[in-house]
Amino acid sequence: MQFSASQIAQLINGSIEGNAEVTVSSFGKIEEAQTGQLAFLANPKYEEFLYTTKASVIIINQALILKRALTATIIRVPDAYTAFATLLDMYQQMQVQQLSGIQEPSYIHSSVSLAEDVFIGAFAYLSEEVKIGKGTKIYPGVFIGKSVQIGQNSIIHPGVKIYHNSIVGSNVIIHAGTVIGSDGFGFAPQHDGTYKKVPQIGNVVIEDYVEIGANTTIDRATIGSTFIRSGVKLDNLVQIAHNVEIGNNTVIAAQAGISGSTKVGKNVMIGGQAGIAGHLQIADGTKINGQSGVVKTITKPNTSLTGYPANEFRAFLRSQAVVKNLPELEKRLIELETIVKKLQKDT
Repeated sequence: MQFSASQIAQLINGSIEGNAEVTVSSFGKIEEAQTGQLAFLANPKYEEFLYTTKASVIIINQALILKRALTATIIRVPDAYTAFATLLDMYQQMQVQQLSGIQEPSYIHSSVSLAEDVFIGAFAYLSEEVKIGKGTKIYPGVFIGKSVQIGQNSIIHPGVKIYHNSIVGSNVIIHAGTVIGSDGFGFAPQHDGTYKKVPQIGNVVIEDYVEIGANTTIDRATIGSTFIRSGVKLDNLVQIAHNVEIGNNTVIAAQAGISGSTKVGKNVMIGGQAGIAGHLQIADGTKINGQSGVVKTITKPNTSLTGYPANEFRAFLRSQAVVKNLPELEKRLIELETIVKKLQKDT
């Protein structure tokens, strides 16, 4: 399928410089793109490729000042990265919309409720009293437990497991291998040294416009719900424990873990391999660097944390400066001790 520069500009509200009728049929990275491809430039580190790329159409930021003329047609927008993401999303939606119907073999219980335009892939298993909203796509090999509800236009990728009573909103994307609603890690220590399992009778609630990466796990609550609020983005291999609440538009990178009953605020950013202890409160807008370990409640919004145990970023940098100077400080301390001993001996 081909699109002209003028058609693309209309989709992203951009202004054209160059041949508005030139067409493209695919996407390419600006450093590798060929004739007939669409590229974009958002990171200044790649600006040099703007003048050597073979791309036919390039999306750039409105404020970018060109150093010399280009052979490609350019489309100026306020934010090239967002505009390009919008186009990719439209392209992906076109691909997804082609999926329809129910593939065989698959198991769909007689009590399941399917709305219009739902796709069910082969070897999917839909248990009793499941409800699937309009336009939702269930890819092959998905298991959906009893009384699960999934909203409209959501995408459940291959191999996802959604345990009983979980609720998934609309426009949610769950990637392959993710497990929603498995038991929380609850065991009561016994006098004989063994552990008694605490039944996990709650559920998981995932609100609208959430995206969950591959092989992520979200545990059901012991009692009540584990909440993933609207707009949250979880990377691959993230662990969310029982009764956790992740606030609106929070993003969590790969291999991070949130322990039980912790409440993470809105617009929080958590780096890869970070860990947060249980029963804490993390204030709105907090930024946690990768591999940091948070062991106490954060009450001040928009705090930046790093290290283990995690500390305010500037305080951490000051302490690191001190650590860097420790060898010199040790040397000076030894010299002072030598002088003191000599003075004591002389007296």
